[in-house]
Amino acid sequence: MDLFDVQRAYRRWAPIYDMTVGKLIEAGHRHTVEIINRRKGTVLEVGVGTGLSLPHYARHLQVTGIDISPDMLRKARTRVDEQNLGHISALHEMDAGRLEFPDEEFDTVVAMYMITTVPNPEQVLRELERVCAPGGEVILVNHFSVEKGPRARLERLFAPLASTIGWRPVFPLKRVLGSSGLRLTDRRSLRPWGLFTMLRFVKQPDLAADHKLKTEAVGGHTHLKPARA
Repeated sequence: MDLFDVQRAYRRWAPIYDMTVGKLIEAGHRHTVEIINRRKGTVLEVGVGTGLSLPHYARHLQVTGIDISPDMLRKARTRVDEQNLGHISALHEMDAGRLEFPDEEFDTVVAMYMITTVPNPEQVLRELERVCAPGGEVILVNHFSVEKGPRARLERLFAPLASTIGWRPVFPLKRVLGSSGLRLTDRRSLRPWGLFTMLRFVKQPDLAADHKLKTEAVGGHTHLKPARA
């Protein structure tokens, strides 16, 4: 599955997303944003889609959203305009694997229902960590596959359709637990039926500082071009 597959899949999903998938993930969106609303500062939502979560963010936050699908983003921008969501700072079309933001730019970075949609999930996770401020939170919400039982058989059955449906039905949790710079602080199941899992990580300040020194020593970061609107 490459970026073209993702864009093509979500071009098909965009007209019906809110009334289909959106209904399934609505509870998870609300619960996650309620947690983020207890925090302060800047928020980056990676994979903002049609913007279903945007009305739920507290107005004291400054929220930026990115997505690779122009069709989904078009709906998100319409939502922001129609609902006068002034706390949404910007919505950008952008590759989550190459975020066009400086290091340590956001206090909270959240990726809901998207880590299984990208070509290189490990690279995306590194980018989420990079743009998160030391001591900040990285929050993932997603479906993670199981190894046994009827659900596992169903996931394997749909696995060959990943490029068509736009996400990987088979995606083990261990793929997002390998970062040394992120400390897992909370793991919980989400409705409906515990199909989805929330993972909350804190970016460890000491390791973040060490990473920054190493980056500067080899000539600095390469993703500092301005984000395109």
